[in-house]
Amino acid sequence: MTIPSTGPRVPTVSAPGTAGTRPDPRRSVTRTLLRDPVAVACLGYIALIVLMAVCAPLIVRVSGWDPYEFDQSAIDPDLGGMPVGSWGGISGSHWLGVEPGSGRDIFARIVYGARSSMLIALGATLLTTVLGMVFGLLAGYFGGRTDMVISRVMEFLMAFPALIFMIAVLSALPADDRQYLLVVVISVFGWPYLARIVRGQTMSLKEREFVEAARASGASRTTIVFTEILPNLRSTVLVMVTLAVPGYIGTEAGLSFLGVGLVPPTPSWGQMISSSVSWYAVVPTYFLVPGLFLALLVLSFMVLGDRIRIAAEPGGRS
Repeated sequence: MTIPSTGPRVPTVSAPGTAGTRPDPRRSVTRTLLRDPVAVACLGYIALIVLMAVCAPLIVRVSGWDPYEFDQSAIDPDLGGMPVGSWGGISGSHWLGVEPGSGRDIFARIVYGARSSMLIALGATLLTTVLGMVFGLLAGYFGGRTDMVISRVMEFLMAFPALIFMIAVLSALPADDRQYLLVVVISVFGWPYLARIVRGQTMSLKEREFVEAARASGASRTTIVFTEILPNLRSTVLVMVTLAVPGYIGTEAGLSFLGVGLVPPTPSWGQMISSSVSWYAVVPTYFLVPGLFLALLVLSFMVLGDRIRIAAEPGGRS
């Protein structure tokens, strides 16, 4: 993997931890992304979903239906609970139709499902990033026994079939506070992948001239790690975080689909897709709507992460 070349080429040390003037790569990366229409489109869709999640109570108040509210007039009991009208009951009252059998508003559940998915994905990403950065830096910089212990733990966790173990753990745990349990369980199996990359780059960066100069000037280990090495990992971590979010969104959806994620009636896109399996032949919109929202969100994060990687690489900026 390419090491971000944000460190100074000719170190000039005047105080501990100071390594001359460093070009800030953030402006050029941001400028490159804003000039890319695909990246802008991905950012726009992600911003829309985040706004939907944040303003969920206000949005459903405008739409007129609560995600837990049943509308028996929107389904036909003589047809087994089929939505009244075409396209799954889409109308001025129900913008994306209703759930077959229950009559709950799909739009309201999509909005609150976005909140659930984003909270779990972002929470797991934050915890994973903190753990991965801390353990990766410790293993890469200090080496020796510290590196050996952390590396063996990483290998142990990465050797597990994570999804199977998540299903087993979540099945045995109580249904209360399932969102927090999902964040913890996903993070436990997610941090080694980031830590492994951070470790490898830290081992390379600690031999660079600007780190040697800071060490020779008397800078402490903590200062070197946080002021010399960590800033040079910024681009790598940003790309990894951008790619981790869609993975965790998909993991939450998959676990909810299998019945061990969020517990009904809490809205979840994966749970909605699971419920639509027995209806997709007669009410395809019930399957397509949450599936499309989920697919576009995951795709947006994946494409954005790839564009950030290209923009952050030397020679990738314009």
